[in-house]
Amino acid sequence: MRILVTGGAGFIGSHLSRKLISLGHEIIAVDNFFTGSKNNVLDLIDTNQFQIIHHDICTPIDLKVDAIFNLACPASPIHYQKNPVKTTTTNVLGVVNMLELARIQNIPIFQASTSEVYGDPTESPQKETYLGNVNPIGLRACYDEGKRVAETLFFDYMRQYSIQIKVARIFNTYGPGMQLDDGRVVSNFIVQALKNKDITIYGDGKQTRSFCYISDLVDGLIALFFSEKNIVGPINLGNPDENTIQVLAEKIIVLTNSNSKIINMPLPEDDPRQRKPDITKATSLLNWSPSIQLDIGLQKTTEYFATKISEKN
Repeated sequence: MRILVTGGAGFIGSHLSRKLISLGHEIIAVDNFFTGSKNNVLDLIDTNQFQIIHHDICTPIDLKVDAIFNLACPASPIHYQKNPVKTTTTNVLGVVNMLELARIQNIPIFQASTSEVYGDPTESPQKETYLGNVNPIGLRACYDEGKRVAETLFFDYMRQYSIQIKVARIFNTYGPGMQLDDGRVVSNFIVQALKNKDITIYGDGKQTRSFCYISDLVDGLIALFFSEKNIVGPINLGNPDENTIQVLAEKIIVLTNSNSKIINMPLPEDDPRQRKPDITKATSLLNWSPSIQLDIGLQKTTEYFATKISEKN
């Protein structure tokens, strides 16, 4: 297949493109390089199965393709809050543009949604039937509500125009390929620990997250996309192994043999207290579950960041 991957130079998009190419597909990656980087796909650029186009999906684009993976949107608070209006419009105008491309060409389209549609949840683990607890006017709303509207648009296009859709709700994902300034908790902690700087925990550290290694997530995305047509989603994709932020910081200090100390800072507005996916649907419908344990994934990720820091110095 000739597959369009928006956000194809980003962390998840580059790994997904690489995997799809290994399966024999041709990739056209579109990215505006707001958070993505050509460095993420340098190994693919010289192949005859990969093409990258500098483009923002908020502007329509006419490409002849067989399928679309829509991953275009900054995913860490530090980046999506930098230009919140742009974040929202990417999830509305950009999504409409991609859905229109799918409608006109009558091709399947995949939406990378997020666990952030659940907001600061009042139930745990979070099932796909949970409707969420989101502040529509908070600092995180550009992303949280933007992704919720994107899901609305996908399902309305399916009902109104009968296009084939797939929607995954992605929980915290980490691994090699993240940027040094990614802004998410795993990369922040590892970089701080490797540099023997204070590890910054926002809040008391008792809030929980569930961390999925990138290769596991990509396998889940592909399993969902190529599943039977009636398996539409939304489907949670993430690792149900729940850890507190405090425990994560302690693991990374031991792993890196760091002299870093843990310091606590005020908790940001609307920061979720719990994140734990219920992956019953993914397991039963897709025969998918993550296999990489956190300690192993953190080791691989730490080795990657150590190399990146060494190269930069």
